[in-house]
Amino acid sequence: MSSVDFSTPAFADGASIPKKHTCEGADRSPQLDIGNVPDDAGSLALVVDDPDAPSGTFTHWLLWGISPDTTTIPAGIPGTETVEELDGAKQGENGFGEVGYRGPCPPEGDGPHTYQFTLYVLEKPPRLGAGASREPLLKELEGIAMGQTQFTGTFER
Repeated sequence: MSSVDFSTPAFADGASIPKKHTCEGADRSPQLDIGNVPDDAGSLALVVDDPDAPSGTFTHWLLWGISPDTTTIPAGIPGTETVEELDGAKQGENGFGEVGYRGPCPPEGDGPHTYQFTLYVLEKPPRLGAGASREPLLKELEGIAMGQTQFTGTFER
């Protein structure tokens, strides 16, 4: 399963996330590049979170129902429940209580936080309505995930 390619041209794996993708900048989602998805995959899902948050893992982006043929998730995905650019993929509720991407925004002086960009390869699309939150999505993914891959970025204020 590790053969799936998943990266962003915005920053190297483990490197600092540029301000334009955070609350200190335009808060725009970065472009994500995907390759070598297995032929038998039925769907993809994306979870972006911060396990270093003071109150426990904080969700920054939930996106699912992504076609397995997708090679690029463009930068600046709008905060809509369905994403027309991605053939109607669905977005869920982030930890800020909004739908769509919200970038890193750790407490000031809290040191660097690590942000996980996790791509799940699924047998079929999750049967979950747009706007769902993290727990229902993760529960749905448990039964249909064929594997996952991840890269990280860091940010501090």
